[in-house]
Amino acid sequence: MRISHVVENLNRGGLERVVIDLAKAQAAAGHDCQVVCLFEPGALAGELAASNVPVVACGKRPGADLRAIRRMRRALSAQRTEVLHSHNGIGHYYAMVAALGLGIDRVVNTRHGMGDVNPSSRREWLFRQSMRLTDVAVAVSEAAGERLAGTGVVARKKLRVVPNGIHAGPFRPRDDDARRQLVLSLGLPPETRVVGFVGRLNWAKDLETMVAAFARVRARHDDVALVLAGEGGERGAVEAAVAREGLRDRVFLLGDRSDVPGLLPAFSLFAMSSISEGYSIALLEACASGLPIVATRVGGNAEIVADGVNGLVVPARDPAALAAALDALLSDAARAEAMGRAGRDWLLGNATFEVMLGRYMDVYANGRA
Repeated sequence: MRISHVVENLNRGGLERVVIDLAKAQAAAGHDCQVVCLFEPGALAGELAASNVPVVACGKRPGADLRAIRRMRRALSAQRTEVLHSHNGIGHYYAMVAALGLGIDRVVNTRHGMGDVNPSSRREWLFRQSMRLTDVAVAVSEAAGERLAGTGVVARKKLRVVPNGIHAGPFRPRDDDARRQLVLSLGLPPETRVVGFVGRLNWAKDLETMVAAFARVRARHDDVALVLAGEGGERGAVEAAVAREGLRDRVFLLGDRSDVPGLLPAFSLFAMSSISEGYSIALLEACASGLPIVATRVGGNAEIVADGVNGLVVPARDPAALAAALDALLSDAARAEAMGRAGRDWLLGNATFEVMLGRYMDVYANGRA
């Protein structure tokens, strides 16, 4: 099977991780695979090159860019693509224009989030029009699927749900030695517990609410720190929030990390304050690391975090509720430990990469998830 994945780029993120893992596994299984980036290749493109998966960059410029469309069309035509699998909106409608008349057997689009916050935006209109020529629309969570169908962006008859999955092998359960190593490297006492987060520092993560909640937690627990791993456009706003709360000695922004499987075991628990999520890779990785989780009730979060089983689910934009949940787990070590075990057990049974890969190959072959 000749498969082309189309993405915006391959910078670090959950969507990009899914695409890279899919392309590598499909190529290893004997399929002819390539990844076409609408913009630049991105920081993770080298990982595919090392696996002999071609990466084509179209170098899209601001506004409508016919040159980028021509480059994408050449890549699809040269490979004689049979399955075109685009990811998210802008990559999809560019791919649909580029693919016109090429006779591609099956066109699949995965929407990795909840869709545009404004269903009437120009981008969402373009995406909606391009979906008319699409064979299968994939949502990564039941909640995302309901939103896409309910707003009329995707016809229900074309919709399938394929939750994300991860390779569990690199992730090991949380470890006191790893935690001590991390906190000592931050200049903190060895008994310090770590509330951790991994992800992009962008508007959707609402990390100012996280900082406000942590300020309340810190007032109750002297032995706790907040560690945020990731980079993004909201870094300045997060740093300002930390300064306002007087938490510079207890909140640490680690920047972009390539060692997430090694970092997660150092966390005591995982926290997510997002106001929008599809089906979070970061939450799956936290489950794989046996971490109890506190997450907001948005998107597919509650499909990963079963409230009271492997974590606690709270309303979004509510620092008091987030703080109370964090406090509850920090105050009950046995309960937190049991939740961490439950999360890892669930992940291994339901959300591995192998499960996701099998579902996508079924979609490619016959449209079933």
